[in-house]
Amino acid sequence: MPVTDPAASYGSDGTAPYGSEQTLVQIGQITVTATTVHTPNGSFPLRGSQWVVNDHVYTTQKIATWAIVCAIVGFFCLTVFSLLFLLFKETKHSGFMEVAVSGANGSGFVTQVPINSQAGSAQVHQQVNYARSLAMR
Repeated sequence: MPVTDPAASYGSDGTAPYGSEQTLVQIGQITVTATTVHTPNGSFPLRGSQWVVNDHVYTTQKIATWAIVCAIVGFFCLTVFSLLFLLFKETKHSGFMEVAVSGANGSGFVTQVPINSQAGSAQVHQQVNYARSLAMR
């Protein structure tokens, strides 16, 4: 899965940040090229790297604010039927995904990617699976 922002794979002077290799995927502070994993702690070969994802995302549901207002206002007009508004729930996803990568040489790095939707969680899993497939080549 390539980086969606083309400017993210180049430095401010227009050169690639890691030599001539193009960034294939970026997961938090971890950047993956065709042959190397780059982290703030250093770089190591992509081949043979191990990837682990820990999900620290939680989902909460609450009665929607608009539904409470409609139930209160509607109670004076429609009586009991206005209480049906209280059945409407809002779902909120929040937390982070922890992605750990370790190289064959013993080096490693852990990053946390903030998540605020179910799609964000799925995207991190897709990016890590892509990095795993690159590591097996």
